[in-house]
Amino acid sequence: MRTLVMACITMLTLISCGSNEPKPIKINSDSCDFCKMTIANGKFGAELITKKGRYYKFDDLACMVQFAKSNTVVPYQSFFVNDYLKDNTLIPAETAHFIKGGKINSPMRGNMAAFSSAKEQAEFAKKLEAQTITWSEVYNAYK
Repeated sequence: MRTLVMACITMLTLISCGSNEPKPIKINSDSCDFCKMTIANGKFGAELITKKGRYYKFDDLACMVQFAKSNTVVPYQSFFVNDYLKDNTLIPAETAHFIKGGKINSPMRGNMAAFSSAKEQAEFAKKLEAQTITWSEVYNAYK
């Protein structure tokens, strides 16, 4: 019986450590792990998860990318960005559609926005006079 209980506890621990799901950002409560500002705008927040399961939250996509590039020793598992149209809704960065520049005014002047669909990306690129870019271009924009 004792062995069964220990096996269950070990399995639950391993399952909980391997989560790849984002944790909601608490607007006006959580702070950016890069610039230390309070995250106040749900349109531009971002989050990354390390391979060990640690969560880092950011007020701007630029902060997340700069943080990831400055901490090259820590292996990252997942990157998430807020959907510009669904305030404070995190989506995987690898499948998101991005725009940059124009009339976008993000907290730390990264001036990028993410969308769930290419249709929304195109619509808002035109509306905000911005350029469409890929996740790879976003990530490689910072040294």
